[in-house]
Amino acid sequence: MAGTHERRLAAILVADVVGFSRLMGSDEDGTFDALKTRLSESVNPLISRYGGRVFKSTGDGLLAEFGSAVQAVECAVAVQRASAEVNGNAPPGKQLRFRIGINLGDVIADGDDLFGDGVNVAARLEPLAEPGGINISQAIYDQVSGKVGVGFSKLGPRTLKNIAEPVQVFRVELDGAETAATPPVIEDRPSIAVLAFQKLSNDAELEFLSLGLLEDVITLLARVPGFFVINAHSSLRYEGGADLLKIGRELGVRYIVQGSIRAAGSRVRVVAQLVEAETGRQLWSQRFDVERSETLDLQDEMARAIMIELEPELTRAELTHIKRQRPDNLDAWSHYRKAAGLITQHGWNNESVPAAIEELREAIRLDPKFALAHALFSLLNAFGLVLSMVPDNPALRKEAREAAERAIALDAESSDVLGRAGCAIADLGEDERGCELLERAIEIDPSNAQARVALGAAQTRLKRFDVGIENMRTAMRISPRDVSLGFWGMLLARALLAAHRTEEALAEAKVACRRDGQLHGARVAQAVALMRLGHQEEARAALAEAQRIYPGLTTTEIAKFFDEEAVSDLKPIWAAAA
Repeated sequence: MAGTHERRLAAILVADVVGFSRLMGSDEDGTFDALKTRLSESVNPLISRYGGRVFKSTGDGLLAEFGSAVQAVECAVAVQRASAEVNGNAPPGKQLRFRIGINLGDVIADGDDLFGDGVNVAARLEPLAEPGGINISQAIYDQVSGKVGVGFSKLGPRTLKNIAEPVQVFRVELDGAETAATPPVIEDRPSIAVLAFQKLSNDAELEFLSLGLLEDVITLLARVPGFFVINAHSSLRYEGGADLLKIGRELGVRYIVQGSIRAAGSRVRVVAQLVEAETGRQLWSQRFDVERSETLDLQDEMARAIMIELEPELTRAELTHIKRQRPDNLDAWSHYRKAAGLITQHGWNNESVPAAIEELREAIRLDPKFALAHALFSLLNAFGLVLSMVPDNPALRKEAREAAERAIALDAESSDVLGRAGCAIADLGEDERGCELLERAIEIDPSNAQARVALGAAQTRLKRFDVGIENMRTAMRISPRDVSLGFWGMLLARALLAAHRTEEALAEAKVACRRDGQLHGARVAQAVALMRLGHQEEARAALAEAQRIYPGLTTTEIAKFFDEEAVSDLKPIWAAAA
């Protein structure tokens, strides 16, 4: 009967092994035996010693209950220090490192198992911790501050999945014991550290600007799905220009951002570089010269400029790394990043889109709860159907729609998930519902340019031309170096044609053609605009180029992506072009 379960206040500890799937992939039996040994000889005895009990095992981790917050934290510290000692004697790449999250809250007991937000918050805190680290909630901090032999750093409020209110998070400071004992294992996910920008001028304001820039770039990078980003506390231990190989190994990262900052009168110059830690190879470098007005505005401007330049380079570098790996080591995230990389490197066309879809199928097979993979799968299929890049049949439409709904069900608070799934739903014919999802994505992250373009496209299909076109233009201003600009420009040209703003449509179509040489739809938009403006010969050349790129192009497909009016505009030159 409802209401008969026992409730109690408990400190919940959640521990998980970092990179367990990678370790199992390289040595399944050895990793499994090592974890069993570590749990039976170290972790479980420590939990018992500090008055706790394990109530659930997860294969690569566990959940434990404590009656005292102090004992829970002391146990976690003991586990991490014991782990560091054992790892110090293990060969590189074989260490078992834990992340730990701890929360104090009300739980529901059902037999030996526990449920409720008290458990859920601890489970959400664990993946936010550093390898070898411990994160605790405000509720735990209030109970243990001043009572245990470690320090704490306030990380600020965090919005946790399926938790109604933001949770104030603290990191337990272990005095560098874990780092000193053993270097981190390189993360399975693309991993990056941002070092403090070197100050090349004797200017007191630069100290504040350097720290602010470091934190802003880290914050923006952390919002890139799939990347593991070292927090500022760890990055500040190192100076730019130091031994990058050593830094990469100590922090467990594949990439490093470093740079310098110099002031000269009212101007500030920032130089930023993206480097592959293991080889020291420079992947990207950029200089920014800006006026020094208000420091906060300046650091925001520079951080966004660095991210605009940086993220596409990270995608290309990660794709190169994936290609160097053996196929049996590719995990779900790798397939996801490879799919994204196919679009980044080759654009939207009849070869890259189907290939990316197959990569996402594998990612979803490996991890059925991978919300971003479901969302991107639905988006690519929906776009592919509209642009005739994949076969248009009821089964594929159903699969794309189900993937979008699955993505939303898995993570309805992710702007990226909502942006992609909402776009897919709109392109599959539900513009009103798509707009609702896309507006929510933008509320969560106003800088989500993909969601804003998709929202604008859906609005223009609903004849809300002014607001739709403005949303699309705004998105392209937000992300002026985006790899999808050619595709977005084609969508904008289509919207402008529908609104009978023909000269604007022609200008956007021409730019889209320059940005993406394989985008046949942009050539069709150009041909339609030219016909409306009376330039028949130029229109014939543009249509011929579209048909060269896509020999199977039909008027039915043009009507599906544009409208019947566009087909009517092209009729005088269709036979000649074909």
